[in-house]
Amino acid sequence: MPVQSAPFTIDFALQGGGAHGAYTWGVLDRFLQEPGLRVDGISGTSAGAMNAVVLADGYAEDGAEGARAALERFWRRVSEAALFSPLRRSPLDVLLGRWTLDYSPSYLAFDFAARLVSPYDLAPVAFNPLREVLEQSVDFERLVASKVRLFVTATNVRTGRGRVFRNAELNPDVLLASACLPTLFQAVEIDGDPYWDGGYSGNPTITPLVRDCRCSDVVLVQINPVEREGGAPRGAREIQNRLNEVSFNACLLKELRMIALMRSLDDPGRGECARWAGMRIHRVASAALGGLGYSSKLNAEWAFLCMLRDEGRRSADAFLKAHRQDIGKRSTLDLDTYLEGI
Repeated sequence: MPVQSAPFTIDFALQGGGAHGAYTWGVLDRFLQEPGLRVDGISGTSAGAMNAVVLADGYAEDGAEGARAALERFWRRVSEAALFSPLRRSPLDVLLGRWTLDYSPSYLAFDFAARLVSPYDLAPVAFNPLREVLEQSVDFERLVASKVRLFVTATNVRTGRGRVFRNAELNPDVLLASACLPTLFQAVEIDGDPYWDGGYSGNPTITPLVRDCRCSDVVLVQINPVEREGGAPRGAREIQNRLNEVSFNACLLKELRMIALMRSLDDPGRGECARWAGMRIHRVASAALGGLGYSSKLNAEWAFLCMLRDEGRRSADAFLKAHRQDIGKRSTLDLDTYLEGI
């Protein structure tokens, strides 16, 4: 009991993944119930960024319980905003209990059209239903003084580089930019530059957690599978799904390899190199997400979001039971595997 209730501090690194971000909601919900938890910083991209901002705002208002309540309100509003979306499961998928949209006529038509026309062809003015959800869910002025350091990544279309936005810079535009898939939405303009999804440049970005935070324990909540068993995918959907996973994990894997390289040095020296070498990385993930196709990331049905939330809670609970005592002492993610092949 004394070990389980001892205070501990962590940073979170939250991946993006559309509706699959509800899995992260569940992970955070379980962690927020842990006695003695203190969150130093959160780096997030896309849905991960939205989870981060909602958590920090709710925490500033009413502590851990306020953060849990804020996350549930946010995801319920996301589901309500999608009630009249044409992107819904087919009757057969509903009957068989499948969460995919792969056989939905409206999704198939939408997916085909996205390869031929751009969001600029479809509407003269940019529109994203999540804007109203964010404005209802987050007090952005309160984030400026939040004790939780926030880092949200978006990709500058002009330069191709990622930009990390911090507490005082956050607003609905920044979050929409971090989640802006260019085949679905028009680029979001910030300070005169257009921005796309942050997943292209950091999903999520670990660097600011190393440079700006004091904590050395990072809990990575990973939505996109890194590895898949079996041979190369053969079907068109399977190929596209795996391509999405590889591209949205690439930058993260480079940063994890950086940490592994610094740790392998006999003498990492001082300053930033030593800081990288001293990072302890933990990962919460679920094989269940690997069984969900790309199209399900657009499924915002409340039952689906709750299923993902519950899976996230189970994953976090399993992690805490197995590794709670390792936090502050050692990495629980085998970083040496990231040195293979180089």
